[in-house]
Amino acid sequence: MISTAPITERVILVGLITRFQDAEKVNEYLDELAFLSETAGAATVKRFIQRLDSPDTRTFVGKGKLEEIIDYIKANDIQIAIFDDELTPSQLKNIERVIGCRVLDRTTLILDIFAKRARTAQAKTQVELAQYKYLLPRLTRMWTHLEKQRGGIGMRGPGETEIETDRRVIRDKLSKLRERLSDIDKQNSTQRKRRGEIVRVALVGYTNVGKSTIMNVLSKSDVFAENKLFATLDTTVRKVVLDTVPFLLSDTVGFIRKLPHDLVESFKSTLDEVREADILVHVVDISHNNFEEHIRVVNETLGDIGAIDKPILMVFNKIDAYRFVPKEEDDLTPLTKENISLDEFKSLWVAKENLTSVFISALNKNNIQEFRAILSGLVKQMHYKRYPNNLNFQIEDYGDIN
Repeated sequence: MISTAPITERVILVGLITRFQDAEKVNEYLDELAFLSETAGAATVKRFIQRLDSPDTRTFVGKGKLEEIIDYIKANDIQIAIFDDELTPSQLKNIERVIGCRVLDRTTLILDIFAKRARTAQAKTQVELAQYKYLLPRLTRMWTHLEKQRGGIGMRGPGETEIETDRRVIRDKLSKLRERLSDIDKQNSTQRKRRGEIVRVALVGYTNVGKSTIMNVLSKSDVFAENKLFATLDTTVRKVVLDTVPFLLSDTVGFIRKLPHDLVESFKSTLDEVREADILVHVVDISHNNFEEHIRVVNETLGDIGAIDKPILMVFNKIDAYRFVPKEEDDLTPLTKENISLDEFKSLWVAKENLTSVFISALNKNNIQEFRAILSGLVKQMHYKRYPNNLNFQIEDYGDIN
């Protein structure tokens, strides 16, 4: 019998320690890159890390490290080498000429995952637009690369059925995609206007922090949730009623470090749900060692799209997975996140930040009632501010969300 199970591709990861990122940071980035690879369906076999002041302009890594990588690829049946930063067109060309396997960078990998996850016409158009913008300066390299396409990670999307390497053809395609996206945006804008003046709440946060699980808990729906990066790509909107208070709740695509600029630009229309929301629920995975940097990345992205000044409820999720390792009395090393108890962190956070916050486990339903009470209170305040003379309202007053 012929097996129809997908073949797991074997990959290696390549990162650099530079004056801008130390060894700890590089390993954390590679952890995330390995998770991205797993999400795309690959198995990470080995990591290669080199210390350089800056990436080599020709081959990203130095000559000696590149030879080490080539030898390992030949000896271990490696199909893909994934670099943790975006490679220039010349770097891609130079590396592929000698390395003996497919070469992807972080941008290509994220684009591949988005292409795989896209379901709606809007998401598919946005991904295709970002892919073509990425391909345009790399057409010289793509002549031979696309001729050899046989499927696999990093091979989905433009060029899969026919080779379009002519710049004029690509630019025409980009123009048509922008027109199509503009038409979809107008339709979505009309739909949002039809929702009336009901209070709107948007879930935001780093990828894989549990936004979709929270969406399911609050709306009692069945939004797709999975322990993989970018499980949610298409925005989902649900009507929710908490303590007789109706509002619209939207679940949006998660953010990530080093998110490709073209992808951010392409997905700005998806983030209209965030821009036009009345309240943001910023979900944080408190069990992650670097959740504070995740908060920073999300806040920077919110600032980029003009949504940082909205009322924000901080929801620290996954308290069931929070790790606490008490320090010995004679241990003089500085405190780390793992040496601070959850109660201590709550006190420190509340004292430091002037934001409403709640600590929950959406998976185990811990503190969900407190979360619902705080959120419904914020929605009530927003509704009363908008309609001071209308204290008795029903969900039926607002019609359908579509």
